[in-house]
Amino acid sequence: MAISKILNMKDCGGHFHGKHLKRSLDYVMNPEKTQDGRLVGAINCQADAAFEQMKETKRKFGKVDKRQGYHIILSFKENEVNPDTAFEITQRFVEEYLGKSYEAVYVVHDNTEHVHSHIVFNSVSFVDGKKYRYEKGDWAKYIQPITNRLCEEYGLSIIDVDDGSKEKQHESYKDWSEYREGSFVWADMIKRDLDACILQAVDYQQFLDLLSDKGYTIKQGKYLAVKPQGMTRFRRCKTLGDRYSDEAIRERISNEDISFYREKQEEIKPVLIRCKVKRYRKAKMSGLQKRYYAKLYRIGKLKKRPYSQAWKYKDDIRRMHKLQKEYLFLANHDIHSAEELVSVISSLTDKRKEVSSEKSRIYKARERSRELFDIADEMQELKPAEQSYIQGDEFFEDEHIKWEMLKQKLLSQGYSLDEVEALRKHYKEEYSQACAKERAVFKELNIGKSIWKSLISDNVSNGKDTEYNKETIRDRKEQPVR
Repeated sequence: MAISKILNMKDCGGHFHGKHLKRSLDYVMNPEKTQDGRLVGAINCQADAAFEQMKETKRKFGKVDKRQGYHIILSFKENEVNPDTAFEITQRFVEEYLGKSYEAVYVVHDNTEHVHSHIVFNSVSFVDGKKYRYEKGDWAKYIQPITNRLCEEYGLSIIDVDDGSKEKQHESYKDWSEYREGSFVWADMIKRDLDACILQAVDYQQFLDLLSDKGYTIKQGKYLAVKPQGMTRFRRCKTLGDRYSDEAIRERISNEDISFYREKQEEIKPVLIRCKVKRYRKAKMSGLQKRYYAKLYRIGKLKKRPYSQAWKYKDDIRRMHKLQKEYLFLANHDIHSAEELVSVISSLTDKRKEVSSEKSRIYKARERSRELFDIADEMQELKPAEQSYIQGDEFFEDEHIKWEMLKQKLLSQGYSLDEVEALRKHYKEEYSQACAKERAVFKELNIGKSIWKSLISDNVSNGKDTEYNKETIRDRKEQPVR
């Protein structure tokens, strides 16, 4: 019995439209799940270059954005089919359903109890550029009937399409669910928070209260299940390992505390080691030795030392600096959640507006004194001639007359030359400080927005159904606590 399921891959935005498509292709062609690539096939493209060829098809027809591709999963009944037969069935399904129009990669995963196959195909047809359109009812009309017919040919059981949704609930889609839910990301975070609450709790109830304080939603039935903020489904604690079953958690609460944890950690104290090194002066080569080594170099027996390879790590160093800036931003602003991040970004946006307004005010005030500064500039040009005239050189009499006229203009407005220069210096310093503040706020704001974008990108790549944005989180924060 094989059950089919179809999913779609959305657009990730202008920076990398096909991120989900590429990630899905990388996931399904994992050598560890496909017998080192033996159970990998492709139609209308080459498996190793599938993503590039799909991307080129999108470019050719001008459809690089919006929906990027589709993912069909065929899940077989446990112990009913071997991987090779599943691969044949999947290949025939792809040839019949997609072979005439779409580029597709199909694989079989045999690393779980249920052998299952994945089919990832382009959303754009390489024939006419039309996009694949999945209509409601296509699963029951086309996809599952083809699956049933192929299973019948190979002597496998089938499911009635009318009862498919019921049967489907009982099938195992563990691998794909974990991939889509991002369990590889959430599991470590959940275990870390569970460990922290176990260490702090006095009893089981306090443990649950501490989890709630951290933003977890708790479901208590036969098994304890938790859901952190941002995750779409509950995760049973016992699936995280033996140390996180209900019994193990209760036992750990009674046995473990901060002192217990410290005892487990062996403190390694740094030790300074001193040693005396006797340095010998390097002997210089004689003239004969120099000529000998020069000859060896010319005939190729000696090679030059390789140039520095530091350029290879330039991108890693740049990424390290970026991560350090983001860490300092979170630490300096004491940010522990997405809501707090949005609040800080909003505060920095308001601060940026205030600093820009302040800079604009200083600029306008300086421009109102532009006439005074123009007069002062003319007087500065005449200053050497005026000093010469004061010393008795009458050749500069015309310049002296102009100097006096400009001086009277300043006096009529209540300023001397020194006062105007002091005013100019004052505005320059104020404007410089405002620009420095604006740059600092811009820098902080850009770091905050960068963290926010990566958070949104991670949420999307982890297959979250709910898309967080600033407005929804801000609205949630502003709701009164009941």
